[in-house]
Amino acid sequence: MKGRQPTTETDEDLAQVIRGHGPCTFLLLALIALILLYPYFQEGVLARVSLAVLFLLVLIGGAFAIRQSRPVLIVKIGLALAGLALEWTALWRGNTTLLVLAGIPYAAFLAVTIGEVLGYILRRGPVTADKLHGALAGYIMLALLWAFIYALIERLSPGSFGPNRIDLGQPGAFFQLIYFSLTTLTTTGFGDITPMTNQARSFVMVEEFAGLFFVGVVIARLAGLYPPTFSQ
Repeated sequence: MKGRQPTTETDEDLAQVIRGHGPCTFLLLALIALILLYPYFQEGVLARVSLAVLFLLVLIGGAFAIRQSRPVLIVKIGLALAGLALEWTALWRGNTTLLVLAGIPYAAFLAVTIGEVLGYILRRGPVTADKLHGALAGYIMLALLWAFIYALIERLSPGSFGPNRIDLGQPGAFFQLIYFSLTTLTTTGFGDITPMTNQARSFVMVEEFAGLFFVGVVIARLAGLYPPTFSQ
């Protein structure tokens, strides 16, 4: 008995999926630029202001990357403005505590945006280049979200990450947490930075679960795009 052979994707169809760009593409580029340029914008007030401007571009990209209702957009803009107000005040006064507190609205903003990205990926319809870029942007934002959480943990309980204590008042300290968050999310675990307290370890475990869930959702969505073939 001959089985039915469904239509399969050709190389040209796959190329059409990969090519192209959209709002999520610009968000992804801003995130990659932030990671690559961060080490060069740490020393001095002008450098930190430039870094804050670059992060502002990430916030703008995150606010408008996904179509959303007006209430959600207002909430995201409110969170972004609250974080910016705290961050710029901290830079003006040189207050590390305010800089860490700015991470709370930033983390909430990223959490909302990541949820929207997941909804965008799972939405019915073809998987476009913009959706692929949105998936990668969401993964990077997940690492940034946990970096803000780790900064708050370190502020509340100094020495939570080591073996060398991370001094949040020093340039490059937050970049160390971003680096640690990404290695945790990808389960690389180089071991040069480790959680030293049980409280920190519990949050690290939750990040590992979140990373596996995000990747699993993306793979499931992409796998559903390409049905299996049946020989006749």
